[in-house]
Amino acid sequence: MQKNISLLSFVFAVIRRDMLVSLRKRSELANPILFFIIVIALFPLGLGPDSNQLAMLAPGVLWVTALLASMLSADALFRSDYDDATLETLLLSPGSLYFASLGKIIAHWLLTGLPLVLVSPLLATMLQLPSHGIPVLMASLALGTACLSFVGAIGSALTVGLRKGGLLLALLVLPLYVPVLIFGSSAVQSAVEGADYLGQLAVLG
Repeated sequence: MQKNISLLSFVFAVIRRDMLVSLRKRSELANPILFFIIVIALFPLGLGPDSNQLAMLAPGVLWVTALLASMLSADALFRSDYDDATLETLLLSPGSLYFASLGKIIAHWLLTGLPLVLVSPLLATMLQLPSHGIPVLMASLALGTACLSFVGAIGSALTVGLRKGGLLLALLVLPLYVPVLIFGSSAVQSAVEGADYLGQLAVLG
């Protein structure tokens, strides 16, 4: 029991530290959210005011944009810690590297994935997504962006030592992002059509 408490304390300490460091770099923190909002806002301008067309495309558009926004932030997951030698400190510390990585991934989701989930209802309304599809959209994004953070962490860890690893990171993780995209957008589409969507959410979970 004591060991479990100490591990949880270690994870929470890593989460708290990463969130404090990220909040000091507000411009980098805001980039994925701004990208998500701007791209979604451009779609009604490009596709026209036809509400039926926008509603039909909304699940795919929202999910593709969320995926790209998550990929935009994945490169920075371990980058700053590598640059300032924090990763070396974690490797030498007695704490578990697995739980340190888990804490960093959770912090990444709280700072990038969760804001996308919270802002998605407004953008879904902009794309004329039916109201009964919005709760499913939020649920699928909550589960899906967590998956994207975990997968992105693998690519980020593999490319952290490279100066220009962003393109390689995208090539590594994009094939693994595709199933998340398929099940996430399919869940929203099924909810809009009145079909069962619990299977897709279960797969994401």
